[in-house]
Amino acid sequence: MEYFGYLASIIIGLTLGLIGGGGSILAVPILVYLFKVNPEQATSYSLFIVGITSMVGSYSQYVLGNLKIKSAIYFGVPSIISLLFIRKILLPIIPDSIFYIGTFEITKNLLIMLVFAVLMIATSVSMVRKSKPQQEDVQVNFVKLSFIGLVVGLVTGFLGAGGGFLIIPALLFFANLPMKKAVGTSLFIIFVNSIIGFSGDIIGGVKLNYELLLTLSFLAIIGLFIGTQLSRKIDGAKLKPAFGWFVLVMGLYIITKEIFFK
Repeated sequence: MEYFGYLASIIIGLTLGLIGGGGSILAVPILVYLFKVNPEQATSYSLFIVGITSMVGSYSQYVLGNLKIKSAIYFGVPSIISLLFIRKILLPIIPDSIFYIGTFEITKNLLIMLVFAVLMIATSVSMVRKSKPQQEDVQVNFVKLSFIGLVVGLVTGFLGAGGGFLIIPALLFFANLPMKKAVGTSLFIIFVNSIIGFSGDIIGGVKLNYELLLTLSFLAIIGLFIGTQLSRKIDGAKLKPAFGWFVLVMGLYIITKEIFFK
């Protein structure tokens, strides 16, 4: 199963390079199901893998002129605040065993995976639906953009998700960025959020398998370069519906496996 995991790690970077998000949607299930990493610990792995890959990608996008720093700051600062609140204050106080439904135990790990799966399904709908063409030079609503950043930080903190699948729609609809600039700006925000979240975990004493972590990160970066090259030839927006269906199937698989095949 690990060989499939290594191949899937390349796809993490591939999706980041093509559509500026989706890496964390793949990273957590890959770590949990293919590498048998504890779900809570997998969120830390995911933050590093997606973060370091996005760092490389954001630099490439900056060179191409697709990174909008002002929008990234208005979105990123509230996002970082809520991310740190979740990972340093809220997540540690959630008990390992939360409650029972009859004889069925709801644990912290189960809750993380189920919330992740529900979010995947909800996100897949926005990916599958056709979006209206975006116009440039439209006034940016920075207040709404900052609020959405706050919400995405909560998701990033709890699930170890870079949040690109939420950041992209926010940048399209509230920062009025065209798709390519939304991708570049999303990668930068994901990088900052993920690395800060991961650093907090390290300070908190999280134990990691660094050989596995660096191997998967290296493979994801390879995928990123492939995705970036493909994005110059393929319209990333056209790939979103296909990826959306894939995300939907994965979300349904996680719910089925966690509830019925434990």
